[in-house]
Amino acid sequence: MVARVRARGLSINRLQSASTAHCQQTCSGSAELLTPTMQSVESLQPGDVPHRGKRRTRRLWVYLGLAVVLLLCITVAVLMVTLRKGTNPLRETFISRCELLQGYNCQDLWAKFQQAYVGQDPCKIPWEAYDPFIAAATFEPACNRMMFWSKTKDVVHDFTDKRECFVTMEDTVLGSLLDDLTWCGKEGSSETFTSNCPGWTECENNPVRSFWSRASSVFADKACGDVSAMLNGSLVTPFSPTSIFGGIEVKRLNSTRVKSLKVILVTQEIAVSNCTNASFQDLQKELDEGIKYDCTEVTESHLQECSSDPEKPCGPCW
Repeated sequence: MVARVRARGLSINRLQSASTAHCQQTCSGSAELLTPTMQSVESLQPGDVPHRGKRRTRRLWVYLGLAVVLLLCITVAVLMVTLRKGTNPLRETFISRCELLQGYNCQDLWAKFQQAYVGQDPCKIPWEAYDPFIAAATFEPACNRMMFWSKTKDVVHDFTDKRECFVTMEDTVLGSLLDDLTWCGKEGSSETFTSNCPGWTECENNPVRSFWSRASSVFADKACGDVSAMLNGSLVTPFSPTSIFGGIEVKRLNSTRVKSLKVILVTQEIAVSNCTNASFQDLQKELDEGIKYDCTEVTESHLQECSSDPEKPCGPCW
């Protein structure tokens, strides 16, 4: 019995020894598995963030940056809208052109000009509404050099830009300030508008048409000496009684001031009309008695060639 007990004891001791050894190996393996993680955590310096934390921080900065950019865009958009409401493009153009001239109060001219149409029905602006502005923008006539035109704007201005022999309506103070511009007002508004304004033929007394009609009448009233008119020979009817030249300017040429009117008919290589055109008989009927009339034909190509030669006087160009 004693031998059996001793044998059992020995077996139990061996079993316990084996279990202890197994446990030590298992714990040792677990410790080895945990060691890298512990070492990685222990290796972090103060202020360091584990990998996931870094990602979250980066995302946070990206979102914050996008928010700042969006806020800046909104701010800029609001400022642009505010500035647009506070600026007047027509006024800026008017003043900048005026400042190139000498002897004029540009702010006063602008104030008198806009009084003609601001706050009013854009189809009910009479010619006379511009009289205070025209009186303030007075100009001296250029006797023997005044050039009228009809349906030849580009040609005549190309010529007068290169040669200072003649002066058109657009070369005066009135014309230079408002050439190629559009404007109107609206009832109940103190603003000047440059879009959605009546077209030239939409209503007769629109702001732009009334201005040019009144300004052209003043230009014709000031005409003196020998005057010229450049008309379009590519039209079947070069002289139109409904144009500003035919309907207003010709009728206001005064024989006490104007000696003669010379028509320069600008044609292409193949002319559509010439100086014998029947419409010129109507022109002569409209002329004040005592004003001499003459007409000459010149091709546009010859006119351009001649105007580009500074050595040639203007007369021989036609």
